[in-house]
Amino acid sequence: MIDCRGKLLLPGLIDAHGHAGHCLIRGIGADTSPLWMKIVTPTYWHQTTRDFWAAEGMVSGLERLRAGVTTGVSIISSMPRSDDPEFAVAHAHAYAQLGLRNIICTGPAGLPWPREVTRWETGSPVRRSISLTEMMDGAEATIQTLDGQADGRIKVYLTPFTIVPSIETSNISTPDQAVKLTAEDRHHARVVRELARKYGVRLHSDAFAGHIRLAAQDTENALLGPDIHIQHCWGISPAEIDILAETQTPVTHAPPGRNTPVIEMMARGITVAVTTDGTAPNRYFDLLQTARLFQSVQHVLRGHDRYFFPPGKAFEMITIDAAKVLGLDHEIGSLEVAKKADLLVVDMGAPHLTPDWQPVHRLIAQGVGSDVRTVMVNGKLIMEDRRITSVDEAEALAEGNRVARELVTRAGLTEHLRDPGWGQLYRTFDRPVTLPGEGIDRPG
Repeated sequence: MIDCRGKLLLPGLIDAHGHAGHCLIRGIGADTSPLWMKIVTPTYWHQTTRDFWAAEGMVSGLERLRAGVTTGVSIISSMPRSDDPEFAVAHAHAYAQLGLRNIICTGPAGLPWPREVTRWETGSPVRRSISLTEMMDGAEATIQTLDGQADGRIKVYLTPFTIVPSIETSNISTPDQAVKLTAEDRHHARVVRELARKYGVRLHSDAFAGHIRLAAQDTENALLGPDIHIQHCWGISPAEIDILAETQTPVTHAPPGRNTPVIEMMARGITVAVTTDGTAPNRYFDLLQTARLFQSVQHVLRGHDRYFFPPGKAFEMITIDAAKVLGLDHEIGSLEVAKKADLLVVDMGAPHLTPDWQPVHRLIAQGVGSDVRTVMVNGKLIMEDRRITSVDEAEALAEGNRVARELVTRAGLTEHLRDPGWGQLYRTFDRPVTLPGEGIDRPG
């Protein structure tokens, strides 16, 4: 029996797109946005160890759990890396231990092939050249090892970096850049589709303006359709919106986003969910705050018209709509008979959530992840009144700090951790201290 008086009972929140690894690199490169991918992607591909992915899985899982995110997507690295299946296994093990649902997204990066990676199994760096075939072999091994594990709480989705690898991978491509599919584009789509069909797994990928129009040229293996959800969709054209609607391809969006036509997509019946996109360089896994940011950005873009995305719709976009884009709305995303018992108990008695009316309005307008008191997944309590009993949280965070500092040292990124010019404004301590002047009347 759980006393829920003065509290709100919700379905578990669902983060349908996030990056594994981000929790232990956040802050690095945060002040150099144009260089961020150039800093962190080589770090992921050359400096991470299996211990890193295990520790990061635990830290990210703890953050999600404490924010009420019961199902989270974890893309291995900023640009997917699947040459070592043990990375995904280590990450997923942490989520399984915590009792959460986790969707491991593994697959090939974009062009060119082969790609250079560094492995650390021996304790020393061993640089290797990896082909597309080897990346696909690693993804297959991950599916074989993880999909359906932990009573079905762990799933694997096949995840190429983008749906068309020959054009801009992280930004809009203009019509003169996105003209025709290449032979490599078609081969990439074919091998991805073949592996997905072999194991009956779903797909996930990124797409930006130009990708959708080009992908549709492949009538046999296009990475479009109801079995794939695509992230971002910045700057896509009305014609590309039509393609998404015709192919029934769902979309996920991380605010603030860049020129993503959310309303226009929804007007065509396309399911759109709100996601965090991970925690680096300066994000968080708090989906309540993410939904509020999404709502605020849309209000600004729509002339401060608050009829767009009222609180109830914003809430659906991190619960049932997110379940739909993942193809899991028959199991999770709402409180219904015969669905999985993924539940949250939210304390609505805090000052920032008072007075006690309009609960959905208060949840979306003022709620934060730390208002979640109790979490149940698959009918099992995994956090009760903010207490997590499955792991030693302090020990897990200490391990996260340790491997993060090792990573920074290996990668030579120490300079990126400094805050020049601010040293007189704050101090941090790694041991208890006695501050002077306790109880003394001091001027000012």
